[in-house]
Amino acid sequence: MPASSAIDTSLTMTDLASPASRTVAIIGGGPAGLIAAEVLSQAGLNVDLYDTMPSVGRKFLLAGVGGMNITHSEPYPAFFSRYAERSPMIAPLLRSFSADQLCQWIHALGIETFVGSSGRVFPTDMKAAPLLRAWLKRLRDAGVTIHTRHRWLGWNVDGSLRITNADGELALNPAATLLALGGASWARLGSDGAWLPWLQARHVEVAPLQAANCGFEVSAWSDLLRDKFAGAPLKNIAMGLHGHALRLGECVLTGTGVEGSLVYALSAQIREQINLRGSATVDIDLLPGKTLTGIQKALSKPRGSRSMSKHLHSQLGLDGAKAALLRELAPREAFADPLLLSE
Repeated sequence: MPASSAIDTSLTMTDLASPASRTVAIIGGGPAGLIAAEVLSQAGLNVDLYDTMPSVGRKFLLAGVGGMNITHSEPYPAFFSRYAERSPMIAPLLRSFSADQLCQWIHALGIETFVGSSGRVFPTDMKAAPLLRAWLKRLRDAGVTIHTRHRWLGWNVDGSLRITNADGELALNPAATLLALGGASWARLGSDGAWLPWLQARHVEVAPLQAANCGFEVSAWSDLLRDKFAGAPLKNIAMGLHGHALRLGECVLTGTGVEGSLVYALSAQIREQINLRGSATVDIDLLPGKTLTGIQKALSKPRGSRSMSKHLHSQLGLDGAKAALLRELAPREAFADPLLLSE
């Protein structure tokens, strides 16, 4: 059973055929809860969806700030591999509802998509809000009732759901309950992980919560890098766990470390290394389109009275955040040795 979703197995869909027991309660208003509401309402069931926040889809909207990456257009074998040790479980699900089908579903909401240069798929307006509005309209038209500012507190002794709102505590007895609770990644947006002990008390096996799809802290940025380049993008780079193959992409320098799509893609590997050793080392190629020989040749050209910073810019186009990161991480003596600096 996935850590973030579970259904009350005391009732089956056959049981729900009874007119007196056709209401399903969904706890959680993120994408998992919303798509569950859509599927169940299409099956003719009454759906009540509860979320603790003032509105649903808070983290979904936050994803829109970064461009709203929906899925990926890469071939399925590569796509499945992104799920690492869970790929055997995820692959059948992706075959039954593929990336192409997801795009068709979005198009049916009136939202057009495009494939970016990285192979990622985005809405044409790069925003989440229009998609969410159209989705919520579809759900309401299907009869789904959404209850915001309703917080689930687990179960009463008699098995009823404990739900609290501004008027007090409710005890609800739906025919079935579907949990779509998210993890513990952002309490301010509703993902606080408070549900963990309630499921464990009911002997539901839950995988330990770990950071995923996240940024990472660097041991210590200098004040100069932090003050001048926090928020600056590193475009067209390659990154990988030390000793492993590098992946192309881009990321962002932050005041405490790095984040962005390339970092997120490597986050599971980085996390496992941190779990094992307490820290992780990544390699970054700032100029993946150039060979080492070409870089060495360019840097070996006479620079006259120009500073190394200007030489890097004129010969390699290296400036801004990339040059600052090189200055931050390369040993001081490397700036007097073009061959050493190129490596």
